[in-house]
Amino acid sequence: MTLRFYDTASAEVRDFVPLEDGKASVYYCGATVQGMPHVGHVRSAIAFDQLTRWLEFRGLRVTVVRNVTDIDDKILAKSAQSFGPDWDAEPTARQAEEWWALAYRYEQEFENAYDSLGVQRPTYEPRATGHIPEMHALIQRLIDRGHAYPALDDSGDVYFDVRSWSKYGSLTRQNIDDMQGATDADPRGKRDPRDFALWKGYKDGEPESASWSSPWGAGRPGWHLECSAMVTKYLGPRFDIHGGGLDLRFPHHENEMAQSQAAGDEFANFWMHNGMVTFEGEKMSKSIGNTVSPAEMLELASPRVVRYYLGQAHYRSILDYRPTSLQEAAAAVERIDGFISKASAKVTDPSDVAPQANMPAAFIAAMDDDLNVPQALGVLHETVRAGNTALAAGDLEATKEALYSVVSMTGVLGLDSVKMPEAVQGREHAALKVLVEAQLEARAAARASKDWAASDAIRDTLAAAGVVVEDGADGATWSLKRD
Repeated sequence: MTLRFYDTASAEVRDFVPLEDGKASVYYCGATVQGMPHVGHVRSAIAFDQLTRWLEFRGLRVTVVRNVTDIDDKILAKSAQSFGPDWDAEPTARQAEEWWALAYRYEQEFENAYDSLGVQRPTYEPRATGHIPEMHALIQRLIDRGHAYPALDDSGDVYFDVRSWSKYGSLTRQNIDDMQGATDADPRGKRDPRDFALWKGYKDGEPESASWSSPWGAGRPGWHLECSAMVTKYLGPRFDIHGGGLDLRFPHHENEMAQSQAAGDEFANFWMHNGMVTFEGEKMSKSIGNTVSPAEMLELASPRVVRYYLGQAHYRSILDYRPTSLQEAAAAVERIDGFISKASAKVTDPSDVAPQANMPAAFIAAMDDDLNVPQALGVLHETVRAGNTALAAGDLEATKEALYSVVSMTGVLGLDSVKMPEAVQGREHAALKVLVEAQLEARAAARASKDWAASDAIRDTLAAAGVVVEDGADGATWSLKRD
């Protein structure tokens, strides 16, 4: 096994050798649950879901941690403006939604989006508010090592001293003097405007429920600190892969790496970042009205099509959305499903296929090479074409081989994970098969008696129900039209 991934920290593709033989540990940044999930969140989740599935296929037992940031400045601001379940009440009866209720409500929206697109649940999904003691311990370690200090203005804030850590800026290869100062607190409390908050002291007007006691006064954790405390709790001071969107490299991941390593942890062996989603070449922005949400995509296409679209590009590249993007993805999925449906009617049911035995070598090579999904999809579609050729030629052995390979590839890409539960799907397909084949028998009888009107009527009825009928030398075959 020669897995190779691009490491942001070293800016090169490196051989991936797990820190612990037979296991892999992955942490990727989840959502700050201040609002509905956007397409960037979902693309990132699918990219790291593909990574997890591939590591598992390669024989590794993978522990995945995806955090939930459920306390944050933006969450507090949104809760003050939100009326939650009271939104339609008379203005005098409305009450602002508690910050923790808003965070939980949006957390469920994220989970629904992930589930609908076949993103596997992580091994652990910790919330920031559940790990305050671990954050206190990390802050104290940094103070003891001379890398953090209480604010100079007695505000209760605690800051990381960026100039105390000579490697600060190494993840994004920046010089500290070229960086802009952070704006998350009054710079008068800092030694350097670039120092970032580890702990934010309680401010008048903030909800008391959003404040925890600490050795430095009541307050709440800084965003960057939360991830460092959670990942080391579940994966230890050194782990295999830290992931997230490209927009998180600075300052979030730069600060994470600095504070963790300054505290004495080796931290991530690889840093992997997925690219952004654009709209016809431009950055998506609500202000110019060119955004598209996962929910809007799911109104336009099936979950399998949306997953195919969001997962089809190389994870490090920009994924550009156009009005025709989902139509193109739907056509690709339909070609795959059409072959699976027609081939399954001719050869043994492939539901018990062993992926390792049927995965094409070219597909494996592509996925091993920095998770090259576009190249892997090329192998998948070439296999579909070869399978259709074999099917047309009546070569059932070649058809079976292609079918099993296609099922294996779609499975490891997660394209079969957004279907209905297998037991329900099996019962529904069996019932549908009986009904459709009865119609095809009636159509065959009509054709034999040259009752073309009745034959055409049956075919039109099936087509209206989404059943595609194809006539061949061996009789009629059928498949379902895909979204």
